[in-house]
Amino acid sequence: MNDHVVIVGAGPGGLMLACELGLAGVRTTVLEKRTGRSHESGGALLHARCVETLKQRGIADRFGDADTPRWNRTHFGLMYIDLDNGLAETEYDMLVPQVRTEELLEERARELGVEVLLGQEVTGVEQDADGVTVGVRSADGERTLRCAYLVGADGVRSTVARLCGFEYEQFAPSYYGVTADVGDFAGNHDRFVKGLYPNGQLGILPLQAGRIRIMTVEFVGEPAGPEVPVTRDEVLASVRRIAGDAPDIEEPSWMARNGHPTRVARSYRDGRVLLVGDSAHSHPPSSGNGMVTTIHDAANLGWKLAAEVQGRAPEGLLDSYHAERRPIGRRACVRAQAQVAAMHPLEHVEPLREVLAGLITIPEVRKYLVQYVTEVGYAFDYPGLPADVERHELIGTRFQDVPVTRPDGTALTTYELLTTGRGLVLNLTGKPGALPDVTGDVDVVTVEPTPELDARAVLVRPDGFVAWADRDTAGDAGLDLALRTWFGATTSA
Repeated sequence: MNDHVVIVGAGPGGLMLACELGLAGVRTTVLEKRTGRSHESGGALLHARCVETLKQRGIADRFGDADTPRWNRTHFGLMYIDLDNGLAETEYDMLVPQVRTEELLEERARELGVEVLLGQEVTGVEQDADGVTVGVRSADGERTLRCAYLVGADGVRSTVARLCGFEYEQFAPSYYGVTADVGDFAGNHDRFVKGLYPNGQLGILPLQAGRIRIMTVEFVGEPAGPEVPVTRDEVLASVRRIAGDAPDIEEPSWMARNGHPTRVARSYRDGRVLLVGDSAHSHPPSSGNGMVTTIHDAANLGWKLAAEVQGRAPEGLLDSYHAERRPIGRRACVRAQAQVAAMHPLEHVEPLREVLAGLITIPEVRKYLVQYVTEVGYAFDYPGLPADVERHELIGTRFQDVPVTRPDGTALTTYELLTTGRGLVLNLTGKPGALPDVTGDVDVVTVEPTPELDARAVLVRPDGFVAWADRDTAGDAGLDLALRTWFGATTSA
């Protein structure tokens, strides 16, 4: 049986997925068209929800420590909300350049035995009932690879999606913007104020060593293709259209162009080909939400695809990737569009912004918007939950990291129990024999009861979502059903 998975794209989504597959022991190859990594980075925000996922794999400390800058604000349509007073219900976001995130994920993937190949351009994809044949061009010539599954993680202009004919639901309007790192244009700061203008957004961000980052976003026009290099004149023209004038800047040390339609794939799976990250959904950048949606795509797909390739997946498990993640991708697009509608065209939405500014002062509204923007509040449906079974409030939610103690006195946290990438049955009675025996690819761990988890037993999926929880022995049948549904495992009950 072919047990090989090929991932196209060595961005955060492709590399996170590679780490998940490598952790599960799946033979994995990542193909990246670029011949090397950029030393610059357009993105710099590692969302707190991303950090949670990294903590569950025991690698969060690689990305930052107590001295790493935190971002304790979020915004809705550039109306900022502080995340103090427990509004986020999570740690603050970390300021980590995306290029550094990619370097660390690649390092981890290689540690887990993943093959990461640069300078590899995909030229063709053909799938059949038994696998996928991938055409690849590199400096060494052309060849084909055979794999069980192919994953497109190659961004908004995904070659995999194009070759396989994936269709998209598209939203309007599109957006366009440029980013440029330049020397400080001293004396001109008061003429070029960051913020929202009738024709778009202008950002001016101080960097290290006297450098300035200029960022623009416009909601009219289409960007040039990636084959067209960004120029100083293009940067100045974009600033001028937004602010009415442009500073006198030196040649930028780094420039990038952003922009594409806001869209979501109608299906995340076509047979043996799947999409993750920007290949599946794309929208204007906002508070690191593109990154968190991408990382969670990979975490959701990884354990399911590993189970499928290794022949231990229950029926329908791989299809649940689309069922669970496509609504999240679509919601990310809708959320971005809602914020655009609150910003553009400015002359039409200024009265609305005044109303929203007042609403945001109401604690309940502020909390709702923070949870909406930071992806705190969503939960997945539980397939097949019997109508006569009381649903525990933890089911479908993200498992929290809380301190627990083993019966022998060993102290640890719940996230430390998820570093294996396997399912977890957490026995919270403190008595090893209190739950039915479990068969299958699931870890069973007994800890003492804790008031922070109002449950007798909790079943946690490898991606950190709760598949089952109960308070008494009446829930044993539900635990057995959840094990069968997600892991093909059973209890002795």
